[in-house]
Amino acid sequence: MQNANKTMVTEFLLLGFSTLQSFHNIIFCVALLAYIICILGNIAIIVLVRIHPTLQIPMYFFITTFSVLEIMFVSVTIPKLLSILSKADYSISAIGCFIQMYSLNSLGETECFLLALMVLDRYLAINNPLRYATIMNSTFCCVLGSLPWMAGFIISFIPVIFTVILEYCGPNEIDQFFCDLAPLQNLACSNPLISNFATMSAAITSVICPFITIVVLYINIIQTVLKINSTAGKKKAFSTCSSHLIVACLFYSTVIIVYIRPKGSHYDKFLALMYTVVTPTLNPFIYTLRNTEVKNAFRKISRSLQKQFSLQWRY
Repeated sequence: MQNANKTMVTEFLLLGFSTLQSFHNIIFCVALLAYIICILGNIAIIVLVRIHPTLQIPMYFFITTFSVLEIMFVSVTIPKLLSILSKADYSISAIGCFIQMYSLNSLGETECFLLALMVLDRYLAINNPLRYATIMNSTFCCVLGSLPWMAGFIISFIPVIFTVILEYCGPNEIDQFFCDLAPLQNLACSNPLISNFATMSAAITSVICPFITIVVLYINIIQTVLKINSTAGKKKAFSTCSSHLIVACLFYSTVIIVYIRPKGSHYDKFLALMYTVVTPTLNPFIYTLRNTEVKNAFRKISRSLQKQFSLQWRY
C-alpha cells in the first residue's frame, strides 16, 4: 500500500547554473561560440583528411574518428545547456534524461578507449617503423577503430541500467546541466549501492585502465625516442605524439576527478564544463596548430583555392 502511494517522477529539472542568473547571457554566448567552433573545426579536419593524399595514413584515420566522436559528444550536452541558459527550460523527461545519460557515458567511455588506441598507433609507428605499414593496414585500422565504440556502448550500458531501475519518487532537481549517473543516483528513493558499485567498476574499466595504458605506452615511447641519435629524429617522433598527449591530459584531468567519485559534488558541473565544452573546442586547434603535416595540407589547399578563385575572377 505504501508503494502504491508513491508518485513516480516523470521528468527531471536540470538546474544548470541557476545560481549564476546574471551570467547566463555570457555563458550562453561562450557555449554557443564553443559549439560552433567545435563542430566546424572537426568537420574541417574530417574533410581535410579525406581529400588530401598525404594524410591518408592510420594516424589521421584515428584523428578523423576522434573528430566524429567529438561532434557527437558535444551535441549530446551543449544544445540542452543552451536551452537552459536562453529559455530557462530546465525540464527534461525521464526517458529523455536516461537517453542523454546513456549517450553521454557511452561516447565518453568510447573517447577514453579511442585515446588509448591512438597512443597504441604511435607506439607501433615509433617502435616498429619497418613493420608499421604492414601491421596497420586499412582492414586492421577499421577493426581497431570499431573496438572503442563497441567497448564504450557495452560497458556504459551496465551502470545505466542499474541507475534506470532505481525508484525515483521524491526530489527531481539535478544540480547539473545534463543527466549523469551520480546526480540521478543521489535522487533515488531506493538504495543506489549496486548502481554506485556498477558506476565505479565501469569508471575503473573505461577510464583508469585506458589511462594506465596511455601512461605505460608513453613511457615506452619516450625511452625509444631518447635512444634516437639525431636531434631531428627525436623532434619528429615527439611532434607526432605531442598533440595527442595534450588532448589526453586535458580530458583525463577532469574526467577522473568526476567519475571516480560516484557520489558527486556541487563543483562537478564546473569540471564538466571543461570536458564537455572547453576541451572539445580546443582539440581541433591542438591537432592542427601543433601538427606540421596538417598545417602544410591546409596551406596547399588554401593556395589551390586561391588560384582557382583568381582564375575565375579574371574571366
